[in-house]
Amino acid sequence: MSKSAKELKEFLFNKNENGAEIMSESELKACDEFCEGYKEFLFKCKTEREVAAWAKEEAEKAGFKPFDEFGKPLKAGEKVYAANRGKAIILCVKGKKPINEGVRISAAHIDSPRIDLKQRPVYEDGSLAFFKTHYYGGIKKYQWAAIPLSLHGRICKNDASYVDIKLGEEAGEPKFCITDILPHLAQEQYTRKPGELIKGEELNVLIGSRPFKDDKESEKIKLNILNLIYEKYGVVERDFLSAELELVPAFTVDDIGFDRSMIGGYGHDDRVCAYPAFRAAVNIKEPPEYTAITVLTDKEEVGSDGNTGLHSSYMKYFIEDLARLEGFEGRDVLRHSKCLSADVNAAYDPTWASAFEKNNSSYINGGVCVTKFTGSRGKSGTSDASAEYVSWVKTLLEKNGVLWQSGELGKVDAGGGGTVAMFVANLDIDTIDVGVPVLSMHAPYEIVSKIDVYMAYRAFEVFFTK
Repeated sequence: MSKSAKELKEFLFNKNENGAEIMSESELKACDEFCEGYKEFLFKCKTEREVAAWAKEEAEKAGFKPFDEFGKPLKAGEKVYAANRGKAIILCVKGKKPINEGVRISAAHIDSPRIDLKQRPVYEDGSLAFFKTHYYGGIKKYQWAAIPLSLHGRICKNDASYVDIKLGEEAGEPKFCITDILPHLAQEQYTRKPGELIKGEELNVLIGSRPFKDDKESEKIKLNILNLIYEKYGVVERDFLSAELELVPAFTVDDIGFDRSMIGGYGHDDRVCAYPAFRAAVNIKEPPEYTAITVLTDKEEVGSDGNTGLHSSYMKYFIEDLARLEGFEGRDVLRHSKCLSADVNAAYDPTWASAFEKNNSSYINGGVCVTKFTGSRGKSGTSDASAEYVSWVKTLLEKNGVLWQSGELGKVDAGGGGTVAMFVANLDIDTIDVGVPVLSMHAPYEIVSKIDVYMAYRAFEVFFTK
């Protein structure tokens, strides 16, 4: 008996489904409950240092021990971690199989676009005190003006001590702000190109206005601010030369919509993948077949260069150390390994539909997004996963009931972007991007779906354990 057109469409067509329509109430409840922990994490951890410190503390609570590269071979189920300079961390759960049969890697980045302080940041002008800044990562600079900012980071002093700063997040604490010109006087600003509505050197952060009470000195407002900083933190202006200080949005993390189906906050890119990948490793109860590794890395937003970014060799060295303990070469492990590069994609936004190709976009509530390739225009700067590996991932997710979708980062010639995938793939590892679709990506306040966050966790969970 021949099939009807409706039956053929059901069989032949690839469907994009809204998870809220096909999931049970108990499944939706599981999504919401998982995301409560994520929301707490996202508010608490707004910089890579804070994420790395949080992950180390949480991992130790779950039984992870520091990795000893000169110790004994790991036993099945043994849990270790390796911290990298306080800004990246690797978690590892030893599997049953010998290490030379490969490992399963999830790699997410924990840095986000932000405003960094210059090394000599404090200055006075026009009866006001400011910080000079240098923005970090791809931002629309105008979005960072006229919003409350908080100050995070570390100041290292000459005596080898350091001070960690987190100011502007709690009720009653002072906040900071980049000022903008009022519309009444913005005629010159309106003639600028969109990317120059506010220029990099105009991202000056307002930090004070009251002078030190002494008529004999100049720069009395700067003096007063530096004196307040010294009284609170014990640092002087020269200590800023050895500081890493970041300004991030002083926003809360909130449910979005009457139905509370989404989450708004700063830093979803890429902590919305880092948190599920971390939880998937920490929640492993029984020894997995293959050794499970979660990498929370730094510097992706500026190209992954530097010794805490995945363009460096720290992950490769960690795997080589694991291999050596079992009597193998690192390449014996790498060539048989698989990786889910845990990074976000751009969710389709109907308000800005002209930037997207609807048939190849990811959608809010569509599940975790599998991105075969990223890059820009002619696939520049991407690893482009093989058909065989895409099929393996697709089968894994579908067999285990993980809601997923495919997607590209906008129209072919509209722009594009990259992830850490190519740096992992360059080590001879099968790699593909798997992550959460994001609305308003790289803005100070991004939005994701609770369903998609939970499905990212489920994807990393089955990747490690099935």
